[in-house]
Amino acid sequence: MTAAGPGPSYYAVRVSGHLDQRWSAWFGGISMEHEGKGTTLLSGAVPDQAALHGLLAKVRDLGLVLISVEAVDRPDGGTRAGAAVEPWKN
Repeated sequence: MTAAGPGPSYYAVRVSGHLDQRWSAWFGGISMEHEGKGTTLLSGAVPDQAALHGLLAKVRDLGLVLISVEAVDRPDGGTRAGAAVEPWKN
């Protein structure tokens, strides 16, 4: 197991269905992208595991079908420290 470095981790959460853009404010700093095949990709910085569980709880509370959760590289290709995107907000 590798020790986590400073700064937030970045995640891509894929759910079934096209989530209406009105929900984007409820998800805070997480971006929403409609994909082909009727899925929505939620992605962005998540400061810690508690916040990741909070994000997944919101997915559950909306009754969405969770397809995948994946740790991803920062959008600018950098390391986790010094995040360029707004971190997840509860």
